[in-house]
Amino acid sequence: MGPEDTLPHIPRLRRYARLLTGDATRADDLVQDTLERACHKWSLWKPRADGTGLRAWLLSMMHNLHLNQVRDQVHERDAVELEEHHEPSHDPFRHVPERMDLEQALAQLNPVLRETVLLVCVEEMSYAETAQVMGVPVGTVMSRLSRGREQLRQLTSGETAATTAPRLKVVSGTRAP
Repeated sequence: MGPEDTLPHIPRLRRYARLLTGDATRADDLVQDTLERACHKWSLWKPRADGTGLRAWLLSMMHNLHLNQVRDQVHERDAVELEEHHEPSHDPFRHVPERMDLEQALAQLNPVLRETVLLVCVEEMSYAETAQVMGVPVGTVMSRLSRGREQLRQLTSGETAATTAPRLKVVSGTRAP
């Protein structure tokens, strides 16, 4: 086995990277960085008996690279804002609910929730595989997936947190807030 075994995984890596970044060019760069790192770190990969280890290893590497890139962008943006002292602009239509397609809704999700939804729903990874890729417990994956799906439902239906009715709990046949 060698780095050439990563070739069948490139289409999945590209799809996941495109959904993570929202931009084809940045996605291709992320895939290239992931494959480059995989070649350099190939001696660290240990094959699993079920054959899913390489895909999970590559996706974990991509996940970590993406987090590093986002972290770097935040630091760069913060540095520019401190130097330029931009005033926030007033946008009266910012809170107007509107229908949007799934890609736009995914772009609005918290990055951690978006990655969880993408790994489970798009890449069809199990909760355990997703937990391994993200480096979190399975329960955290389930929680993030639930919150991510709920936010997607709200975003695609035009609801906002303020317009969503609170859910009532039934306790011993009576309603409790």
